[in-house]
Amino acid sequence: MKALARLGVLSTALLTLTARAAPPRAPAPLTAQSLGAPNADLPARPAGGSVLAPRSFQAPVPMPIYGLPPAVALRAQPRQAIRGVTLGPIESTLQPGRGYGSAAFEQTLDELVGLGANWVSLTVFGRVFDLASATVEPSFEAPFEVTRDNILRSVEMAHARGLRVLLVPHLWVESGGWRAELDPGPAWPRFEQTYGDFARAWAEVAERSGVDLLAVGVELAFWTASSRAPSFVELIRDLRRVYHGPLTYAANWDDAADTVIWSELDWIGVNAFYPLHWEDSPTDEQLCRGGQAASQKVRELAEQWKKPVLFTEFGYTTRKDSMVKPWLWPEELGEVEVSEEDQARAYAALLGEARLTPRLGGAFLWRMYADVADLSQEPRFGFSPWGKRAEKVLRRAYRSPFWADGRALPGISSRPCEERDCREP
Repeated sequence: MKALARLGVLSTALLTLTARAAPPRAPAPLTAQSLGAPNADLPARPAGGSVLAPRSFQAPVPMPIYGLPPAVALRAQPRQAIRGVTLGPIESTLQPGRGYGSAAFEQTLDELVGLGANWVSLTVFGRVFDLASATVEPSFEAPFEVTRDNILRSVEMAHARGLRVLLVPHLWVESGGWRAELDPGPAWPRFEQTYGDFARAWAEVAERSGVDLLAVGVELAFWTASSRAPSFVELIRDLRRVYHGPLTYAANWDDAADTVIWSELDWIGVNAFYPLHWEDSPTDEQLCRGGQAASQKVRELAEQWKKPVLFTEFGYTTRKDSMVKPWLWPEELGEVEVSEEDQARAYAALLGEARLTPRLGGAFLWRMYADVADLSQEPRFGFSPWGKRAEKVLRRAYRSPFWADGRALPGISSRPCEERDCREP
């Protein structure tokens, strides 16, 4: 694949993430202990597990224990690193009024603001039947038109709170299996056409709604890290004719270095499910070394392509030793030992290193849900940190300085986010 790049199949335009002003003074790194003391108090939750009442993003959120700046102070800075949270969809007709664009979703956005987030990532799924399918269906649990309208409302709601939006068209494999292993075989032209139609449809929605950053795909190594990559480059160029904001692509952590399309994009996106150690029961010191190794991968990618890196996803399930194989999804696991402590330790180890890593523009947590109090989409040992010890770690990290604070981010305006468009003109 390196030979493919040398042959000039891909563009060689380079984009650097260079600050014109002097970089901010780097604070002392946070350790796993300082970032994630597991017995610290969390914000009070209402009885019954319902979502919290709306909290105005204009009101300071005090943090007297840590002496950290309130979320509103961070958000008032003209240039900020991306402190993002993915909110997963709830589209089932059995749960009306809890998905994107709902009143519950609005309250979840208020939760993110109080957390210190300044971005939200929205996931829109297309479906393939199995790993040999050649057809991408644009609808998931709800018809495309319903999801489209919900996304339009959701972007408006997010922008009204000063949150910027990443829109991520994603593929769901109905029969199970990992999308990176899709192989339509001789029906490849059909797959290429229907995926392109799916991506263009969401690019049109992104342009119409003023989405701030658009992903062109997620974990498609069979395409983006293969001899088929030139056709993906053509798709990227086609999407730029539809959507005029910055683009990224979400590569899996273990194939990001093999992906050959980065020169066509504004951001290198990595789904950062890096293992932080290779054996069970790691110490905090071993976890921190794992966080350092992940940060080194970021620096290598950024240096190779002269582009900023974004963690399009990072996260750990709420189970014992989740940092050893963090990519294991809840439904893939049998009997599980729930461990809020290990989830919190993993957050602390990764974020304690990553947030100060040069050329890392920010990160998106994977994930909470459109209704933050939802219990239907994953078990208690799933990825969501809400109401768990890891939430406190995330809250502290997102209220702390990042390397990218004060630096220009490709395609992202330094102007305050208005109701519709936060992109560079």
